[in-house]
Amino acid sequence: MREPRWWAELSLIGVVYAAYTGGRLLVRGDEASAVGHGLAVLRLEGLLGIDAERPLNRLFTDVPALGVPADFAYASLHYLVTPAVLVWLFRRRSAHYRAARAWLMAATLLGLVGFTLLPTCPPRLLDAAHGFTDTMAHFSAYGWWGSEASAPRGLGGMTNQYAAMPSLHVGWALWCGVMLWRYGRTPVTKALGVAYPLLTTVVVMGTANHYLLDAVAGAAVMGAGFLLAPRALRVVDRLRATTARTAGTGEAPPVVSGGCETFAGEHIPGQRSAATAADDTSTPAR
Repeated sequence: MREPRWWAELSLIGVVYAAYTGGRLLVRGDEASAVGHGLAVLRLEGLLGIDAERPLNRLFTDVPALGVPADFAYASLHYLVTPAVLVWLFRRRSAHYRAARAWLMAATLLGLVGFTLLPTCPPRLLDAAHGFTDTMAHFSAYGWWGSEASAPRGLGGMTNQYAAMPSLHVGWALWCGVMLWRYGRTPVTKALGVAYPLLTTVVVMGTANHYLLDAVAGAAVMGAGFLLAPRALRVVDRLRATTARTAGTGEAPPVVSGGCETFAGEHIPGQRSAATAADDTSTPAR
């Protein structure tokens, strides 16, 4: 298998990310169904006794020393840490890079399917009677974001605010954590591998951007992507092998005539055996 080239990898990741971002915008869903799905998730969590979003959100809202850093983390870390881990794998753990990249991409595309089938209103966009505060809007004076998710001011229309289920913030953080734990060589790296996905889960709930079940769904999507990625790689490898054979890379093209020769007195070439050809050659033409 050839070593991956950085420019090809960068182009591929750019194409997948552009498709993911464009797909999010195309599958916004209507507000009524998204709100209905969000309330259904909240009710289910209440029945299961796992609705931890409200106390976390109240804590982050009441304590700016927690809420403001959490907002910065939500708005930026997934854009910084995920590419950094990819680059680290590419440069330092190249033998594992291709499989890891395929896993991340497969899970990301599965997440897009989730946004399509289940547009979900995040807690911060529910009616205030449900007890949630949008901490990013509340503390927007501290950062570059406005009142519309983590998008920079004036660019809120370029994001799908109902793409809450699954939480790919949590999914990508889990992927990063697994990579750091599995391929890191120091205790600090492995500790970061554990802490990062846990911290991300707390942040997405405390800022009222996701429900706990969104985080669970993000982890489930990563699990499905892990199972799907090897199969996808095998399909890609078979397609490459087939293309290489078809193109005849490094091989002489086949002879079309394949043993058909024209002999004295013949106008149409015929397929002849070696013995017949030898007899004809030894017989003088009349």
